[in-house]
Amino acid sequence: MPLPVPSAHSTPQDDLRFYLQSAREALLWKLEGLSEYDIRRPLTPTGTNLLGLVKHVAGVELGYLCDTFGRAHGEALPWQGDAGETNADMWATADQSREDIVGLYRRAWAHADATLDALPLDTVGRVPWWPSDRNEATLHHLTVRVIADTDRHAGHADILRELLDGAVGMSETNTSLTTDDKAWWAEYRDQLERSAREASDRSEA
Repeated sequence: MPLPVPSAHSTPQDDLRFYLQSAREALLWKLEGLSEYDIRRPLTPTGTNLLGLVKHVAGVELGYLCDTFGRAHGEALPWQGDAGETNADMWATADQSREDIVGLYRRAWAHADATLDALPLDTVGRVPWWPSDRNEATLHHLTVRVIADTDRHAGHADILRELLDGAVGMSETNTSLTTDDKAWWAEYRDQLERSAREASDRSEA
């Protein structure tokens, strides 16, 4: 059943769940239709890649919305902790399949949603990896934090996917673009390039 769309009558819980799920689905959609190589390939100097973003946010949800509140999830995350390689949560190894990572993320949703169903938003948890003298936070705060993190990475995924094959938008049915006319976008980009060069010339004059 679809989540309630935020309105004047929705509850804070409704709003949080709606935006969290929207961000989750936007991120996963960016994998659809791409090859194994393209979902894994590093597209920035710091290695940002699509499947790695999904792997990362799965761990974020399990950490902030499960571990922090003492709620067992049973998911093995060997890349986390002291034994894990640096940045190992940001990319998938050759033997970690797309199905493995996407499956983990979907299970993380279910575990996190169970926490949101079970606990009031003012429940205080302790974040295990924060300093012990300031590691307390409410479920409300941490849900907002997870939404912000997921949306940030969905934005990264937007750019990576556009660079890969030109596909854009929030979902298959919502491109959120002014127009789908490729010629218009080419002229628009040229206009921005001309403006940037003009501003640069003026600054150097």
